[in-house]
Amino acid sequence: MRRGRGVTKRKQDLDFDCPVEVTLDVIGGKWKGMIVFHLSEGTARFNEMRRAMPHVTQRMLTAQLRELERDGVLTRTVYPEVPPRVEYELTHFGRGLVPIIQLMETWGEQYRKQLPQAG
Repeated sequence: MRRGRGVTKRKQDLDFDCPVEVTLDVIGGKWKGMIVFHLSEGTARFNEMRRAMPHVTQRMLTAQLRELERDGVLTRTVYPEVPPRVEYELTHFGRGLVPIIQLMETWGEQYRKQLPQAG
């Protein structure tokens, strides 16, 4: 996790005042919630997630997956095949985020409906 001038600290070394702050630190950002959302349906390969999230760059998706793996939200399994097959799956801990993401999905649908229609 990056803090300040590129200093990396482990989560357990940080002093969070609020559990919500911890949660947002783990799933915050534009893509982590989307990754958890897509993996809530089951195991996925990297390119499947790229297709499901066409606006994320390969570099950003790789970085976000690594952070989620480091934080214990997902596992990365590399199969000894040619070409290599890599699959991502939510851990038990990561599956605990699914109800939160589903509530966010419901809230987003309701919010989108109340927005003025464009055009």
